[in-house]
Amino acid sequence: MKNVERMAAQGDLLVMRVDALPSGLTEEKHTGHIVAAHSETGHHHIVECHQTHEARLFRSTDPFTCYLQLAGAGAEVVHHRPFDTHETLGLGPGLWMMRNQREYEPEGWRKVSD
Repeated sequence: MKNVERMAAQGDLLVMRVDALPSGLTEEKHTGHIVAAHSETGHHHIVECHQTHEARLFRSTDPFTCYLQLAGAGAEVVHHRPFDTHETLGLGPGLWMMRNQREYEPEGWRKVSD
């Protein structure tokens, strides 16, 4: 496991510590693991918290970006795939931006496939 201080990538997911949450976010309720990024193959990037109440997830109007507020012992971001998986990321308490990588095509922006 790699403990993240400021910024790290897990495949097509970029995780970065932020100082404050931007305005206009909507809190998304969860009851267990948080899907930080959906994979096109079903092998999602999951936030696993030591206790559910220690994590709050916020969605923005940008479909590629969400924010995570962690308390207590923090959390781990795990890539659920039995082969060729990405290293688990350890996140400490605080505010984190999670963004799917994207690339531009003539038709517009699209999510990078991992």
